[in-house]
Amino acid sequence: MSERTDGRLSVFKTYKLYVGGKFPRSESGRVYEVNDAKGNWLANAPLSSRKDARDAVVAARKAFGGWAGATAYLRGQILYRVAEMLEGRREQFVREVADAEGLSKAKAAAVVDAAIDRWVWYAGWTDKIAQVTGGGNPVAGPFFNLSSPEPTGVVTVLAPQDSSFLGLVSVLAPVIATGNTAVVIASEDRPLPALSLAEVLATSDVPGGVVNILSGRTAEIATPLAAHQDVNAIDLAGAEEQLAKELEVAAADNLKRVLRPQSVDWTADPGTSRMTAFLETKTVWHPTGSLGSGGSSY
Repeated sequence: MSERTDGRLSVFKTYKLYVGGKFPRSESGRVYEVNDAKGNWLANAPLSSRKDARDAVVAARKAFGGWAGATAYLRGQILYRVAEMLEGRREQFVREVADAEGLSKAKAAAVVDAAIDRWVWYAGWTDKIAQVTGGGNPVAGPFFNLSSPEPTGVVTVLAPQDSSFLGLVSVLAPVIATGNTAVVIASEDRPLPALSLAEVLATSDVPGGVVNILSGRTAEIATPLAAHQDVNAIDLAGAEEQLAKELEVAAADNLKRVLRPQSVDWTADPGTSRMTAFLETKTVWHPTGSLGSGGSSY
């Protein structure tokens, strides 16, 4: 603790992981220093281990059934609640983003506002994406043939390294909006906005385990997650080229869906591609009955 000008000792924040709706320290007990854009010390962040990664997958799998089975309307309400809570803590995130990314307060405020708006945008999509990606299919025979999207399962998300908050929201929100659960690896050098986001998620009606946030060395955490047999998909947004290749090879072992890293303008309209990347299509056939000259008979 440091002494302030008023003689009172400042209370430094202890950043923790977010796994299964709780805030554990890394099981290894390790931490690493996080500095601002000018190299000044900001905080110590947990240095996650392979065990932490496995625990996060267990929590995500446990939460998947309830989250995927929730109505799309309810998921939208919960995502909107996240935006509400972020709005209330806007100044904190403006400060953390400014420190992490070396932005002026005005530019950091614009980034935080865009991230809040993105939560609202994805909240609105939860009960609409099925109409865009599903529908009735014309078939040669007396059948109804209906296709509808379903979540893939547990998705590992490597958050963008440079965009510590807007980029993070842009890769996390579409994953959970469509009913998946997520294990997020925060930006290695700029993890504090992600770890603070965990506190918002914990108080926003998001069920424990739906989002799990780890901080530490991206390669160290991502390697076991890419090979994990109970992870269904992986978003490599925050992986550099060589690491992305290695993780893609590891992911092939159980045929994970892989979203490779690409150049993205996080301020642009995100479209629906990150939602559809982690959806499966279920098609159901059902007989219509006899078809006569007077029309269908059911």
